[in-house]
Amino acid sequence: MSFYINKVSKHWSCSLAVLLLFTLVFCSKEHNDKKKYSDADNFSSIPYPKANPQSKEGVLLGQMLFFDKRLSTNGNVSCASCHQPELAFTDGLQFPQGLKENASFRNTPPIFNLAWHREFFWDGGARNLESLMFAPITHPNEMGMPLKQAIALIQNDKKYPNSFLQAFGTDSVYSALIARALAQYVRSIVSFNSKYDRHLRNEVELDSLEMDGLAIFQQKCSSCHSGLLFTDLDYHNIGLDSIFDDRGELDVLLGRFRITNDSIDIGKYKTPSLRNLNFTFPYMHDGRFETLDRVLDHYSFGIKESRFLDKELQKDRVFLGGQDRTKLIAFLSTLNDSSLIAE
Repeated sequence: MSFYINKVSKHWSCSLAVLLLFTLVFCSKEHNDKKKYSDADNFSSIPYPKANPQSKEGVLLGQMLFFDKRLSTNGNVSCASCHQPELAFTDGLQFPQGLKENASFRNTPPIFNLAWHREFFWDGGARNLESLMFAPITHPNEMGMPLKQAIALIQNDKKYPNSFLQAFGTDSVYSALIARALAQYVRSIVSFNSKYDRHLRNEVELDSLEMDGLAIFQQKCSSCHSGLLFTDLDYHNIGLDSIFDDRGELDVLLGRFRITNDSIDIGKYKTPSLRNLNFTFPYMHDGRFETLDRVLDHYSFGIKESRFLDKELQKDRVFLGGQDRTKLIAFLSTLNDSSLIAE
């Protein structure tokens, strides 16, 4: 499996001039089948916390941990089991299959471009990448590995201590260093080399159907799917349900309310990026829609009324059919980045 690390801008701006400049640094390097990174030294432009700067050694260590199935109690599940590079770091399933099948009500989200996100998970339950790394490793439904057992396994491995020494200056394995390495790896997964990105860099032209689709997108979709990330990083109730109840630890209906305990957030979920939609199906926080047509059907005539429905959808519905739908899907296809996908 191989994919690209791209140069990325450290600062984000919504002005057109800065956005165009921003895209100039997203060109991927030449592909190299012998290693998973073709530009492993270029991390200085990826935003990161001061306590965990990006480094080639840290990312490569994080990569080892990410793909290591021994970090699960049955030896068959790794982080990559649910976040598969060939599926834009998703799994193609409605719900993730860890140690226990169908034990979650949440669809696996893709993990590209997370260096620019401020909160994580569908409900924003994690505030930084470092803190969320232990949840899947230790959760009984996912990898189920007690933290002390994971640390002992890594410490006693022949290769890991030296990798920790190179990355962090110590061959002693600590939980914080595991989290930092995994976070560095995830931050290195970037996707800014789609046809649309290359169009912004004046390398290719969009055809007439795609350009018409772009105009429709700007009119009907861009208020939430904004900027080069194609998400406002905010939370919205888009009318998937009209009745909300509690289904337990990660109930699928209450959404952001689980975090804020504010009724205004009932049924709200984080706006997903529209990048790489060809690879990240099924769609929505619960994976209920298998195709983009089903998603657009929802916005056209499937929105369910409730007092929690997003205000934009209360006053202005999105009807997409016929040629408009064909054009919009044509544009959305230009957001797929084949250089992200393993070959």
